[in-house]
Amino acid sequence: MNIILLHETDFINSKTVILKDRRKNHIINVLKSQKTDTLFCGLINNNMGKGIISKIDSSKVELKVNLNQPPPPPLPLTLILALPRPKMLKRIIESSATLGVKKIYLINSWRVEKSFWQSPVLNDEILQDILISGLEQAKDTVLPQIFKKQLFTPFVKQELTDISKNSLCITAHPKTTNSCPQNVNQQTTLAIGPEGGFIDKEIETLEQIGFKTVNLGSRILRTETAVPVLISRLFPDLFVS
Repeated sequence: MNIILLHETDFINSKTVILKDRRKNHIINVLKSQKTDTLFCGLINNNMGKGIISKIDSSKVELKVNLNQPPPPPLPLTLILALPRPKMLKRIIESSATLGVKKIYLINSWRVEKSFWQSPVLNDEILQDILISGLEQAKDTVLPQIFKKQLFTPFVKQELTDISKNSLCITAHPKTTNSCPQNVNQQTTLAIGPEGGFIDKEIETLEQIGFKTVNLGSRILRTETAVPVLISRLFPDLFVS
């Protein structure tokens, strides 16, 4: 946890917050902080800054906060992701939030198992907890938006054109000879299929609205590996200090 993320309900006045949950436990048991220590804090979907511990005991931590810094800039990427198996989804959502992705569309595909859509992981509260974990790692405050689309063709034909307007549109797919572009430095919409990739008909539907099909080379990667690899290829400056 590299930032203590705050909710509006944590504030007892404009400059004071009280924490009694897992954040309090982390401050006491992991950070081993004491009174007058300074911690990096941020209000969800708002500014970041510093918090000074004014009171601390086994039941609560009180912080005096000054949130005067903007959050880091978002990654100029919209991720279109065929719904993966639940355990993999958790890891992908968390890493995407850490890397600065702010819009994620979970879509259906012929190779997506129907049971995946019944997973408790898709509960909004659970997804928010996963996103918060990713933000805590990255020192970010802005929660990504997650949209769930269970019909592939209507989504692509009726919505994706507008979603991807004025962006570089690419589909990651192992069965093509086109190499993925590097260092694109522009707004991008990236579609990634399920394990085994999109079927040919789905690729054709995406290509009809302007998505170029590309690959990462001869090695076929799991989706949870492909997402950060693609992001690092498209936006290498993200990893340069």
